[in-house]
Amino acid sequence: MMRTVFFFLPLTFLFFTLSDANRILPLPEPLISFKVNATKNVGSCSYTVSIRTSCSSTSYTRDQISLAFGDAYGNQVYAPRLDDPYSRTFERCSTDTFQIKGPCTYQVCYLYLYRSGYDGWKPESVSVYGYYTKSVTFYYNTFIPNGIWYGFNLCNGGASASA
Repeated sequence: MMRTVFFFLPLTFLFFTLSDANRILPLPEPLISFKVNATKNVGSCSYTVSIRTSCSSTSYTRDQISLAFGDAYGNQVYAPRLDDPYSRTFERCSTDTFQIKGPCTYQVCYLYLYRSGYDGWKPESVSVYGYYTKSVTFYYNTFIPNGIWYGFNLCNGGASASA
């Protein structure tokens, strides 16, 4: 009986390791019709946003970087111009953390980045932490196109980024 347990234990580990390796992560997409919402008076909340720049990005960027995220109910946080070339923001292989205030949201389910400039920039991931929401991470690992909102909408219905 003991030999059977020791035989199945490695197989169980192998199964879960392979199933995690085969998990498909969503890819970021352009959103042509994105509109920044002027969310009604719903209070003021603080969010911590951590952006990890890929090690295969340009060494630094002078591009203008903006961010918008929100929930499935139309609550949206907009942060224009996170970039600051004088403070070496968004350098290759670095993580930049921002404290952003905005309307309170339910669980964050969409996030878009906007880049304007000529240098290029490749974020690896963006994580959002809020007092009322669970932490969520969006994995980019691709260059952000110039002049377009680019990201994820994982809301599955309800009002969202395009509302």
